[in-house]
Amino acid sequence: MRYATLAANSHNTQPWQFRLPDRAILVLPDLTRRLASVDPDNHHLFASLGCATENLVQAAAAFGLRANATFDAAAGGIRVDLEQAPAAHSPLFDAIPRRQSTRGVFDGRAVPAEHLRLLEAAGSGDGVTLRLFTERKSVEDILGFLVAGNSAQMDDAAFVAELKSWLRFNYAEAIATDDGLFSKCTGAPTLPSWLGRLIFSLVVTKDDENKTYAAQLRSSAGVAVFISDTNEPASWSAAGRCCQRFALQATALGIRHCFINQPVEVPAVRGQFAAFLGVGDRRPDLVMRFGYGPELPRSLRRPVDQVLHAA
Repeated sequence: MRYATLAANSHNTQPWQFRLPDRAILVLPDLTRRLASVDPDNHHLFASLGCATENLVQAAAAFGLRANATFDAAAGGIRVDLEQAPAAHSPLFDAIPRRQSTRGVFDGRAVPAEHLRLLEAAGSGDGVTLRLFTERKSVEDILGFLVAGNSAQMDDAAFVAELKSWLRFNYAEAIATDDGLFSKCTGAPTLPSWLGRLIFSLVVTKDDENKTYAAQLRSSAGVAVFISDTNEPASWSAAGRCCQRFALQATALGIRHCFINQPVEVPAVRGQFAAFLGVGDRRPDLVMRFGYGPELPRSLRRPVDQVLHAA
């Protein structure tokens, strides 16, 4: 479960709880940590559960357990049944503690074709299709959707207020909660809480954020888009599992990644993005940029005893 808590998740809200029925682990939503503005239908929440589940499955194998994960509609989450099996370490398991969403500029290098094939294999399956975009024209097209989504969000007072509530501007704030978006993880300096919130309100503007995203995306080797077959929590969770496998495989190959989900978070933009992808009525689930760049400080995670609940 500790490895599971190191998974990717929206705003580092860690919206999961774990329960332990006989010879199984339930990965369930913690709705007190849902993001009402950025994620009103809980799509990202269930994708986050999928990310945690993938870590759990990889870790189980390393500890001598075979894990079978299925979506349990009655329980409202994911059930992972466990049985004894020979221990099997994998590069993906070893990558779990090193994986991070790197919110910085990459160095622009291209990813070799053989590594792109490994990424595509890791990020596909379970009714989820992975589309990789590495040509500059396609990346620029995706930048247009990223800017449109970010602009809509930055114009939404409720979104901005929600985002600000999850920002942690100094070590004391980050350690007090073990969650949220710690400024140090983006390369920004630590600040007193009052000053950080004041500067955020005065300096973090739509135009500046769009320029930052443009520089980050143009420095990336490419973009990964995860698209599930159906629009329901089980499929959102499956997309999260594929996304996490992609991220672990990327980490194992020395490739950084970062979410740029704005094109799928704003409904009007998401429809246009789906048309660009040519996926018909299917919903694009998650978007990542990837490439080569520096390691940054890691976000904190709550200890297991805070997320483990009685069965």
